[in-house]
Amino acid sequence: MTNNDLLSSSLASASSLVLLQLLSRATTFILNQSLVRLSTPQAFGTATIQFELLLSTILFLAREGVRNALLRSSSDKQSGGNMAQDESITNISLLPPLLGVPIAALASIFYLRTSSHSARSQPLFFESVVVYSISAVLELLAEPYHILAQNQLNFRVRVRAEGTAVIVKSVITLLVLVKGGPHMALLSFALGQAGCSLTILVTYLAAYGLGSIRLIPRKMVKKVHGRIQSYRFDPQLLHLSFAMTAQSVVKHFLTEGDKIVISRISTLEDQGGYAIASNYGSLVARIIFQPLEETSRLFFSKTLVTPSPKVSDATRSPKSDGSQVKDVSSQLVSATTILHTLLLFHTHLSLLLWTFVPPYLPTLLSILLPRNYANTSAPQILLTYLTFYLPTMAYNGIIEAFHSSTASPNDLSRQSKFMGFFSVTYVLATWIFVEKFGWREDGLIYANVLNLGLRALYGWIFARKYMKERTVNAKANVAGSEVRTREILPPAGVFVVFGIAGWVTRMTGVEATAGWKEKGQHVCIGIACVSVCLGVCWILERKTFKQTISVLRKSKTS
Repeated sequence: MTNNDLLSSSLASASSLVLLQLLSRATTFILNQSLVRLSTPQAFGTATIQFELLLSTILFLAREGVRNALLRSSSDKQSGGNMAQDESITNISLLPPLLGVPIAALASIFYLRTSSHSARSQPLFFESVVVYSISAVLELLAEPYHILAQNQLNFRVRVRAEGTAVIVKSVITLLVLVKGGPHMALLSFALGQAGCSLTILVTYLAAYGLGSIRLIPRKMVKKVHGRIQSYRFDPQLLHLSFAMTAQSVVKHFLTEGDKIVISRISTLEDQGGYAIASNYGSLVARIIFQPLEETSRLFFSKTLVTPSPKVSDATRSPKSDGSQVKDVSSQLVSATTILHTLLLFHTHLSLLLWTFVPPYLPTLLSILLPRNYANTSAPQILLTYLTFYLPTMAYNGIIEAFHSSTASPNDLSRQSKFMGFFSVTYVLATWIFVEKFGWREDGLIYANVLNLGLRALYGWIFARKYMKERTVNAKANVAGSEVRTREILPPAGVFVVFGIAGWVTRMTGVEATAGWKEKGQHVCIGIACVSVCLGVCWILERKTFKQTISVLRKSKTS
């Protein structure tokens, strides 16, 4: 696949995933507003904090390493365009469902044994945990088909599967909750998740058919140094999968650390407040950040994959060397440009959050937040989440996507050691912020911000070093392939305009209890300030936009 085709496919993936998230989240947001009002904060907190943590842990341990390893598989293996014919990739893709059953059983038993008495005393708690475990296994059964679609760059089936599944989940949860009442609250969330997982599996089966991928790995043979060797899993891919899984375990518990701690230190009511704040706050992350992160991981994995030589050194001609250097140069410049552009975009989005969220969040919550959540920790958590956690998470997501796409097993091992240090730092920061400072749920978010910031800094240093070494090794010392901090920062004029806008909106702010006329005037001032800020960004950043478009066009013609 050419760099042009890959870039076009990646951009198509990003737009499709953003559209998927926008439509599905808009639908589920409306449905969830009803769910929040029908369920108690205790049930909502248990389902969206504890049950979701159980589900994400099972899925993460079973599939994350395999997903990342197969994304980085050699482009030679993709040339046929049909992953089902590639035995090594097909066999490795069967690991998630094979590992899913024991992981789901062990994780569920551990959760049932360690959950609090107040959580276990809720109606249908045990049955709901069982349904969530089955849902995880159902979703893992679809994983080989997901990998097949991903490696074929077939994003339509994924958009269709996940978009439909999210809506089915919300509809089932709402219907069961309405019909069954508060007694069925936990089970309604569990059945909704089961419907979501089943929808994903059925959609992939409808697209590819049951016979497109076998359920049992097939034995393969190859000749090594004149001797025939048989195996079921490609040793190199298997080693990379386990290495990335081991590295991802620490990352997962760092990412989900807030849910782990909140489920232990907070009441179920405050867990519900934390959950609704996280759900509101993560809308931006799910609609924009997550699709960009997944697409950038795919793009970097394919663009910066280390090519295996097609010809020997003895037969390679100077002309082919020059052509190869030119191709590598184009790939490096394209990758660096995409990295800079995505991070610059996140800088602008962070400025919008820092400037406009604090003065306008109280007005927004007076409309959206149900009354039974107003006295929980939800309002303060949401403010901290949007202004501190979300921007840091956005930067870290793109940078870690670059790292996971390009790091060698040795790099992953080195990162795991640093992750151990970050884990200790996170635990220490959590203890200081929560216990010593008494910040409770806010303290968890600040500890997460520190953790994500350290991880992003590590990844940024790696990215700079990696691109510099690739440029030198490829003898492709060209302008535009160097990763620089200055490229992800807007001009000083942008910071000045946002600063003035922040001052104006705070000076004209109103209380959440103010009348609709005062709130309307405040909103109009905010709309005017946002328009001015975006206009200034466009005027001052036109040169950057044109340079980015120019580089992307050159990559298309290379």
